[in-house]
Amino acid sequence: MNEDAGKRKVLIFTRQFEIKGDLNIYQGVRLTDYMNESKPFVSVTDVEVKGRSGEMRMTSKFLNVRRDDIEMIVPEDALVATPDASVK
Repeated sequence: MNEDAGKRKVLIFTRQFEIKGDLNIYQGVRLTDYMNESKPFVSVTDVEVKGRSGEMRMTSKFLNVRRDDIEMIVPEDALVATPDASVK
């Protein structure tokens, strides 16, 4: 990993899944800018994938997520509250 890049913990929602993991983003780059400039797939590391109803589907060291399938993405440190305390 480039020394200028840092891991940014995010929560990604697709139509079928809730994905929690790390994006490698250069320091100072906003998540919005990263997503707007990203390729068709976004690389996520240290991943937990749950179904939208909350059941654990898998864990993985690496996962490519198709950008067009992402409905919402939020930095974990921006979460104020969630109905499921296990998200944080």
